[in-house]
Formats: sequence, C-alpha cells, structure tokens
Amino acid sequence: MGNIQQIVSWCGGTWLHHYADSIIKELVTDSRKVYQPEYALFIAIQTPQRNGHNYLQSAYEKGVRNFLVHQSVDAGQLPESNIILVQDTLQALQQIAAGHRKQYTIPVVGITGSNGKTIVKEWLYQLLSPAYNTIRSPKSYNSQIGVPLSVWLMEPQHEIGIFEAGISKSNEMNKLAPIIQPTIGIFTNIGDAHNEGFTDKMQKVNEKLQLFRDVQQLIYCCDDPLLQECIEAFALQVNNTSANHPSQLFTWSIHHDADLRITQVQQHNKTTQLQGLYKGVQQQISIPFTDPASIENAIHCWCTLLILGLPHQYIAEHMAALQSVAMRLELRQGVNNCSIINDSYNSDLTSLLIALDYLDQQKQHLHKTVILSDMLQMGRPEQELYEEVASLLQRRNIDRFIGIGPAIYAHRNLFQQNSIFYTSTEEFIEQLHQLTFDDEAILLKGARVFEFEKIGILLEQKVHQTVLSINLSALKHNLDFFRSQLQPGVKTMVMVKAFSYGSGSYEIAHLLQFSGVDYLAVAYTDEGIELRKGGITMPIMVMSPDAVSFDRMIAWNLEPEIFNKRSLLSFIEIAKALQVKHYPIHIKLDTGMHRLGFMTHEIDEVLPYLVNNPHITIASIFSHLAASEDPSLDTFTQLQADNFKKACNKLLPLLPTRPLLHLSNSAGIERHLDLNFDMVRLGIGIYGVSSTAQSKLRPVGTLKTTIAQIKDVPAGETVGYGRKGISQQPLRIATICIGYADGYPRALGNGVAHVLIHNKPAKLVGVVCMDMCMVDITHIPEAAEGDEVILFSPELPIAQVSAWAGTIPYEFMTGISQRVKRVYVNE
Repeated sequence: MGNIQQIVSWCGGTWLHHYADSIIKELVTDSRKVYQPEYALFIAIQTPQRNGHNYLQSAYEKGVRNFLVHQSVDAGQLPESNIILVQDTLQALQQIAAGHRKQYTIPVVGITGSNGKTIVKEWLYQLLSPAYNTIRSPKSYNSQIGVPLSVWLMEPQHEIGIFEAGISKSNEMNKLAPIIQPTIGIFTNIGDAHNEGFTDKMQKVNEKLQLFRDVQQLIYCCDDPLLQECIEAFALQVNNTSANHPSQLFTWSIHHDADLRITQVQQHNKTTQLQGLYKGVQQQISIPFTDPASIENAIHCWCTLLILGLPHQYIAEHMAALQSVAMRLELRQGVNNCSIINDSYNSDLTSLLIALDYLDQQKQHLHKTVILSDMLQMGRPEQELYEEVASLLQRRNIDRFIGIGPAIYAHRNLFQQNSIFYTSTEEFIEQLHQLTFDDEAILLKGARVFEFEKIGILLEQKVHQTVLSINLSALKHNLDFFRSQLQPGVKTMVMVKAFSYGSGSYEIAHLLQFSGVDYLAVAYTDEGIELRKGGITMPIMVMSPDAVSFDRMIAWNLEPEIFNKRSLLSFIEIAKALQVKHYPIHIKLDTGMHRLGFMTHEIDEVLPYLVNNPHITIASIFSHLAASEDPSLDTFTQLQADNFKKACNKLLPLLPTRPLLHLSNSAGIERHLDLNFDMVRLGIGIYGVSSTAQSKLRPVGTLKTTIAQIKDVPAGETVGYGRKGISQQPLRIATICIGYADGYPRALGNGVAHVLIHNKPAKLVGVVCMDMCMVDITHIPEAAEGDEVILFSPELPIAQVSAWAGTIPYEFMTGISQRVKRVYVNE
C-alpha cells in the first residue's frame, strides 16, 4: 500500500494529469482483473503481443482512476484521473515494488533455480505459517512482472516473506534482486530449463546468483560440482565488494562435509527418513515423499528452518506433515452439466482472486457458485477479512455463495442473501441432498484441513478412469510463442475443429477468446453453434459449410468459407432471402493442394458476384499450404505462395475494402516468416506438436489411466486375445483401464509401445482390447493396483506414441474417445 505521491517518487514519474491524492492498494496490469478499482493503479505494460495503453479506457470504465503510462495520453478521455508518465512502465512497476519493499525489515527468503522453486516456496509456507504471519508469491509469480506484483502484497502485519524468482535470459535477475531484497537465499538446483537464453550453464548459474548479493545466508546443495564452483567464486566476489553484507554459505550434502550433512536416507511405506548432522548434533526428520526431487526440496526447507532457529521438535513435527502442493487449478466435468474448478488446497485472498478470474472465463454457464472454506493463518481481524471477501464476491457477481467453517459461519451476516453456511465440511456433505447444482460453474476453494477433495468427488461427474489432462498454461505459452514470431499487427486465427483436436471445444475456445485471439475456425456449422451456445462471442469461420445450413450460420453469426461457385451463389441467395447486407465470407483459393478452393482460372468467372455485391463482404482471402513443415518441399511451398499472391493481386484492386490475407499454418509460422501476410492460422502447433526439432512449444496433453489389476503369470502362459502375449519367463502383469474404444490403437500392442508407471517404461503385452490392455511391470516392484499410468505426456511425447502406432499426432489426438474424461489444468 502507498499513496500516489509515493508512487511518483519511487518510479521517478511526472504528472500528465493530477486530479487528487489517492491511496494505492492494488497494482493492475490487466484491465479485466481489477479488484478494488478505487484503490487501483493501472500500469500500461507494452509487450510484443499486447499494448496496455489500448486498455486504458476499459480500466477507466471499471472505475480505475490512477494510471501509469509511457505514451502520450489524452487526459480528456480519462477525466478526474491521476495520470503518471514514465519512460518504461515495466521498469516503473519494478521500481515501485522495490520502493515498497524498502519499508520492511522482516526476514525475506528468495528462491531461484531451474526446478522446485514453487514447491519449496509452498512447503516453506506450510512450515512457517504456524509460527509466523507469512507472505509468499502467489502461484508461480516469478517473472519480471510477477515478482513486483508479489512483493507489493507485503503488509505491516507480515513477519516473514517468501518469494521466488525465475529468469530466461541474462540481465533479468539484476532487475528482480532489488525488488525481493532477500535476507536468506535458496538455490534449488541447476538444470536445462531456459538454456537457450544463456551461452552455457555456468553463465546461467552466475546470472541466477545475482539475486543473492546481499543475503545473510545462502542455502544450496554442494554435491553439484558446477554449482559449488560458481557459488564459491560468487561468495568471494561479494565479500570483496560488499563489506556490509557478506554472504554466508549454508551448504547441505549427502556425500561430504557441509553445514548440514545428510548421513542416512531410509525409505519405507511412501515416507523418507532423513538423518543429518548439524552443529555436531544428530537430527532426524521424516517426510511423506520418496522421490528424489521431493527429498531435495524438503532438505532445502529443513535448512531454512534451521537457520531461523526453530526447535527440532517443531521442525520434525511439521516436516512429517508436509502435503503435496496443488500447482494448478483443475477444471473438471461435474454432475448435471456443471463445471467444477478445483482449487481446494489454497485459501488466501490472492489465490482466491486468481481462481475468480478463471471462474469469470467460464462463459458456457450463466450461473456461478463459489464454495469457500475459512481462510486460515491470514493474520488479520476476522471481521475485516470476511468483509473484504464478501465485497469481493459481490463485485464479481457470484450467483450463489457457500461458506464452510466456524469463522466464516460466525460472520455470515456480512454476505449477500444468496449465501448458505455450514460449520464443517462434514455438515455440508450431510446436507448436500438439499442443494441443487445444475448447469453452473462451481469454484471449490478451501484450506487443506477442510478436505474439499471429498466435495469434489461428490460433485464431479462419474466417468471413465482414463483422463486426458489438458494444460491450459502450456497452450497459452504456445500461443504466445507463435505470436512472438509475428510482425506487429498480424492477426491470429486458431483451429478448434474436431473438438479442438480432441482437447475439448468450450474450454479451449474460452481461453483463446480471453487471450485476445482474433478468429476461431471450426469444420462444421454445428460446431460453431455449440460454441455460440457456450458463450463464445468472437468471430468464427466455418471451413466446411454445407449449403443447407447457410441460414443457420447467419442466425448464429458464423462466417462461411466459400470455395466454389456453387457455394457462393447458394450463400448469396440465402443472404438475399434473409435480407442480410454485407455478410462476411471467406474466399478459399486452391494454390496447389487441390482439396478445396477456387482454381486460379475460376476467379474471373465469379468476379461479377464478388464485386460490389450488397449482400456479402469478403472478410478474408486464404489458401492452405500442403507441405510447409518439409524442408525438401520448400520450393513447392514458395510456388503456392506465388500463386496466392497472383490471385490476390487480381482480386484486391476490384474490392471496395481490403480483406485479410492468410496462408501460413503452424509449421509455416515457424519456418516461413515471410508468408504471414495479415493473419495466420494456428492448428496442431498450439497443442504443442511441432515439426521443428528444436521447437520451444510445450506439449499440452497428458493421457493417463490407472492399474485395474496386477497378477503373476508363470512362464509359458499367454496373455490376452489370440494368445499373442507369450511369457518366456515369469511375468508380473498389470491390466490398465484403456483400450481401442478409448482411442488407444490396437497397433500399439505386442511390445510395440510402452507406457510409464512410476516414471519407468512398461511394454504392452498381447493385443490391445476394447477397454483394457496389459503391460509388463516385472521390473517395477513398487507398482500397485490403482497407480497412475501415463500413455502420453511431455515425458512420453505423443509424436513418439503416434509413430509406434504408424500414424500422426493429428489422428491420434482426434481419435481419443469422448468417453475419456477431459480435465483442464491452469498452472
């Protein structure tokens, strides 16, 4: 919190317009996400994809009256507002957060590294909250924008802060270090993430170390030789240049002497016991995890607690109670056509805001319900806290609120009339039969102790155990990557045909609409109508329209692809009968693929119907590249581009307005930057499938199921239909819950493919059945019935599995059955 004069001082800004003194409680970079407009400062950040100055009016209409800009602004369009001018709004945001941070002298833990930053931060929050009023970064807010927004959340009541910082190129950490100003540092590890932004791994370590120039203690594992070498050199440099704040290295090791020497690691019943020697005293803790990454993350937390001087009994008790971290929101199908947003392991105001933003995106439902538990360990008076929660829910137009817990029950008078309260999760479950949930979006938001997973089980639709998990954050990353390849002003159209390549139409379309995509494209009219019914308002092109559905297309504001004279005349006739004027259509040219589209010699024949026709307007002219992904066919791709340009040059001078031109698909954007024209069409690429070996795309989908049964098969026995799977030696076989009726091809059977169980490959044995298949887990003794099985994922790419099946990712993805439950996650 700060006043507007402090803001100006911190960022070195000047007044474009000064209307009144204001208190600033909220920093906003997205006009769609304003919580307290009367106390908000809207910061117009400019990125390659979006210019925040274009959204000043939108923020103003939501009640914002304080603005930070780096472009000239007409103050008359923002009357009664404070407008601050700076040279760079991102830099100014960072300066504001750094100025705010200097007001606090509490211990602050800064965390960086290649992996584990968010886990360590969340575990430290679990461990420290009972002893300290703790503030932490929300979710994974560790970027150039996320870090200052996180640090701004520090308030006088906080006793310790925990913030993570991530970088992807050099000189970024120098901007984040003054914002966090950590007193204790944690370097989790060094891996290959973001290698492309650095000359080598040593440079990446040294760049990350800049966060720790003024820390009092730096925690790291000295078993990594590169990390040890870099940190020793860094500490020597810091001690030589900063006499006031010498860095004290706090090392832990499994192999040799360190401040905390791990002397024994024992695993038993999904728990790990760690014995260590600290200051000559043997200590022992237990953690409820056995994987190496969790053990490493837990030791970092253990070191932090030791530095803070917490008693061993406290450390041992709370380390043993560590809980898995919910890293992402999950969107699942619910009963009675509901959607369930499950965020049931975090309960604080900032994470509630993030979840409500996601709830706002679910336009497929008219009504929204929030189920919220008590907010624990907030360090604020309950009356004040729940007044703020009630105000927030009212601003977000929540249709129904359900509060669970003794504190929220005691303050039920603060909430609107459409609210129901229960003192416990058990009481809610007992009375669930009295409530009706129907065609609504439901947000589950609870502190871990309230066990909201029990509510989720009751409200989720009971379907097949096989799940296709769609990572919406990865999809947004891919969209942003493709946008970064485009020149300013080039628009984007995204294919959501075929149920968004098997990924689910509503959810993908809502994310794309929220992200500012210009067009969606579907194959058939019915697909477009379903999106309109689901709340999609953006332009939608229908790529394979049937002439008999033209009237329905017009009724639902869908725009047809026109690819021959017959479809053109038919549409004009329907538009004329419906007295429609200047209806947008899209002209498809055949430049060499020979599937759909006007041949070059056919253009003259239809020109009279296209030019100055009062019933239609040409929204775009486009064609389809046949082999943009294949370097050996680049000559043909260039021939298609030349044909496209010739045809457009014939059409454009005759048209009253210039339509959009588009040719490039996903591979075209990656490989043929000169063919982007006015718009590009993203297809399979946005789902993380690329023909480029060094692609920066992230896989979006993970197909997983469970083990139904495990049995031992003697040597000489057979497995499955046709006795195709013959055991040459005794085998341990797991039957898993997926088959060809789910879209898992029969071609993968008989040892052609493998799945992952406990991150280990397990080959298929025998043929793939309709609903089941069998895998060999002889070498995976820890596998148990009910365990998760990965069919494809970022670790087992769909391109590899598709190749085993003798097909392509397009076919595999679109062939996944609708009986397979789709779960949408947002990290």
